[in-house]
Amino acid sequence: MTKTIQKFFESRPESVSEARAFTTEALTIWGVLERGDDVRLCVSELATNAVLHGTDPGRGFLVRLDADDEIVRLEVHDSRRRHPHPRRPGDTDTAGRGLLLVTALADGWGVEDRTPFGKIVWSCFKAPRGTTT
Repeated sequence: MTKTIQKFFESRPESVSEARAFTTEALTIWGVLERGDDVRLCVSELATNAVLHGTDPGRGFLVRLDADDEIVRLEVHDSRRRHPHPRRPGDTDTAGRGLLLVTALADGWGVEDRTPFGKIVWSCFKAPRGTTT
């Protein structure tokens, strides 16, 4: 059985830690802890991108989590259509590594257009040994 939860956040820096806490609580309640650190780090990166690059003025973003016995899917919905791409930051750059972390930690990620506007940036995390409980 798939478990689903979602929550809307205002587009402000404090919402990133709130999204991380929301994710931690959901994974804990569901007993889906094996990949919890990876999921929490990815929600931080994707929520940060939504705040900095993905939301139009006056709009926020949505975090959605789906989990079953084999996979956790994290989605961050925002209001802009511009798709993010991993960058190649220099050694001294202080930003630009978020999607590189998502690529390294998730078992897959991508971007989908959202109707009527915006996009969904998603990442998936397979359970170790094929089970999340």
